Amino acid sequence: MITFCGYANSDLTVSVPALPAAGTRVQAAAIARGDGGMAANAAVAAARMGADARFAGVVGDDPLSESFLASLVADGVDIAWTARTGQLTTSVILVTPDGERSIISQDDAITEAHLTEVVTRTAGCENAWLYLDGYRFPWAAPLLRGVRTIVDLDGCTRAEGARAALAVADHVIAGRALAHELLGDETELIRLAVQTGTHLLITDGARGWRMHTPDGADYEGAALPVSAADVTGAGDCFVGVYAAELDRGVDPAEAARFASAAAGISCTKPGARAGLPRRATVSDYLTAPAKPTPATRRTR
Repeated sequence: MITFCGYANSDLTVSVPALPAAGTRVQAAAIARGDGGMAANAAVAAARMGADARFAGVVGDDPLSESFLASLVADGVDIAWTARTGQLTTSVILVTPDGERSIISQDDAITEAHLTEVVTRTAGCENAWLYLDGYRFPWAAPLLRGVRTIVDLDGCTRAEGARAALAVADHVIAGRALAHELLGDETELIRLAVQTGTHLLITDGARGWRMHTPDGADYEGAALPVSAADVTGAGDCFVGVYAAELDRGVDPAEAARFASAAAGISCTKPGARAGLPRRATVSDYLTAPAKPTPATRRTR
């Protein structure tokens, strides 16, 4: 079982010819509304892999929230632990023809009390995992003792928060630029993974991924070559599928390989969830039995 505690959004996706600079105006080619949010997207990605996924974020008590939750249920996500004490926040996503995007989002109503309750419930379930995003650190770190945790570091803005996440999480996933900004160069990332006993997984878009393990081993894998229509939600897909594979008992490096393929597939359709694949689809793409190979060590 995996509990996903984090963002639920109503996405307003605006297709534009180019991302606007300050003071400029662009004409939208299309505007569409759909369901999104880091944790909710990751929960759907995990559920489509066959995982027992539970969404434990905060939404409102209104028709838009009802519709949002209904879509989660339709994808097999359990919403029993979702709180209705806030609002379904809005995220504005600008998407260019090459699939790149910029996002403007609102904060949600997840509080220390809510997270404490979610952690307690998750810890009471045998062999359960908890997903949390980087926006919650460093304040969330002391609350996570006693539960197996996967942290998507996206949203973290301070080195203090990133290091707090590493200190308590079993697995931390971060984009390469963010990891280097908050934690240091590759040598430092390797050192931190060993020091904290954390699997530190660095994603780098079309350039693939690299994993540093607690025992000092490094693995890397290539991204799936695809023609991207929209990269929105690709990182959420990666994390959700990675969590689902860990929950199945798969080796972390192999889980990363499977998640990378799923994330690539997710980019082939517009919107945060339209491209999230089923397990059979990912397996079809990975017909070759190749395993992740040890990465070439850099000079330390």
